[in-house]
Amino acid sequence: MQTGTTKWKRLIIEGAGAIEVNIEPEKTDQFAIYAEELIKWNKKINLTAIVDPREVAVKHFIDSVAPAQIIPPFCSMLDIGSGGGFPGIPLKIMIPSLSVTLIDASQKKINFLKHVIRILKLKNIEALHARAEDLNMRCSRTEGFDVIVCRALFSLEVFVMKALPLLAKDGIIIALKGKAPEKELESLNSLTVKRPNITENRYIKFSATLKKYRLPYIESERSIIAVRIG
Repeated sequence: MQTGTTKWKRLIIEGAGAIEVNIEPEKTDQFAIYAEELIKWNKKINLTAIVDPREVAVKHFIDSVAPAQIIPPFCSMLDIGSGGGFPGIPLKIMIPSLSVTLIDASQKKINFLKHVIRILKLKNIEALHARAEDLNMRCSRTEGFDVIVCRALFSLEVFVMKALPLLAKDGIIIALKGKAPEKELESLNSLTVKRPNITENRYIKFSATLKKYRLPYIESERSIIAVRIG
């Protein structure tokens, strides 16, 4: 199977539909360009171990758009450890009104992300060479991000702690995981974090919702964990 063919595009549309995500046909043109650039650049720099066109469609694109239904339009979103752009760029393609910041510790990967942003002519999206703990609102945001996402990079507790200082009031932290990490959820429930300079209701309470699904075509277990702050 080749990227950009009718069969390849249909694979994405039907696969996303199987997890209740609607992809408009014209968006698959952007996914096709993205896939071609990913495979081409991967020959020069290590972006991903997944380079087969079918696997790119399923394991990168369909997997990345899975949380699209719980991300509101016109909000700001930070993708921590974006790597090859996942899930941030596929979500931006799906929800063009998002204001997106992608960060990664690898300058080579950031160069690739900037190239993809340029070639896809995406607006209101930036890629920064930074770690979450060093970001310090370098992206000129003063109120934090409405949504912070990460795909299978950290444990849930570590991700939440990295995201917390960068989260806007009433924001949501979204972790894309493989098989539901029950122990990580238990660890989050017992996590104790103090609010700074507050005497009443001093401790932050975390509320997490879990959605399980199977990645279409390969039946691999996946989970989306949405964490809100009480």
